[in-house]
Amino acid sequence: MKIIRWIWRLTWKSALWFFGVSVGLVIIYRFVPVPITPLMVIRVFEQAFDPEKDVRLYKDWVSISKISKNAPQAVIAAEDQKFLDHHGFDVEAMKKAWENNKKGKRIKGASTITQQTVKNVFLWPSRSYIRKGLEAYFTVLVELIWSKERIIEVYLNVIEMGDGVYGVEAAAQTYYKRPALELNRSQAAMIAAVLPNPRRWKPSNPTAYIRGRQSWILRQMNNLDPVGFGS
Repeated sequence: MKIIRWIWRLTWKSALWFFGVSVGLVIIYRFVPVPITPLMVIRVFEQAFDPEKDVRLYKDWVSISKISKNAPQAVIAAEDQKFLDHHGFDVEAMKKAWENNKKGKRIKGASTITQQTVKNVFLWPSRSYIRKGLEAYFTVLVELIWSKERIIEVYLNVIEMGDGVYGVEAAAQTYYKRPALELNRSQAAMIAAVLPNPRRWKPSNPTAYIRGRQSWILRQMNNLDPVGFGS
């Protein structure tokens, strides 16, 4: 019985500790720029052990007021058109993905921008049930504590946008030699077009497929109401 009580106390204390730390981090990142993410650390280690690559970590945090309004419009059009309406989960998209999975069809990602932000800021790349459970937990926390504007601001600053390139400011400087504030609609749509695989595709050298995605995103940007974020 003593061992059972000890295990129970340890489990309970660990749960309280995790809850406190996780809530604390979410509150801190509501106001403070995210300095680094687990994915950035993983990529640096991958580069360090690859003799054909130099270690590169290019990121430059900017507030949403210093990001062109075209950038949030483009990523919402490309990645999560219900971003302003849902509470972190696109239930309809999840159902469709589940049905396609059962039919053996190619699955289109059902992750929302909130979920992608959570994966980048708090978690690690994985498809395990533990990671998915933590993702759901942090998604609820973020939606409760952060505003939609803060979510899109963090997303645009931490998302991987190339090999060693993170965030829209770094992407704008790398691919277009201009700040994120000056991105036009076409450039913002091109950056959004490569997000499914930013280490394979580059806005500076788009394939025919990426140009097609860019055109589709531009049409979606026109169809959506202005999201109201950015300058």
